Amino acid sequence: MAEHVHVRLNHGLEVSEEGDLIELSRCRCGATWSRSYRVDEGEPER
Repeated sequence: MAEHVHVRLNHGLEVSEEGDLIELSRCRCGATWSRSYRVDEGEPER
């Protein structure tokens, strides 16, 4: 039996209602992951 290794492919970015950046990934087998990044409060970068 072959062993499956997940390969995380970028599936996009979203912004939550709280303003966090959410990175979405998926594998061709159908598995999915999300990673959330808290954005510091303050003035936007220019």
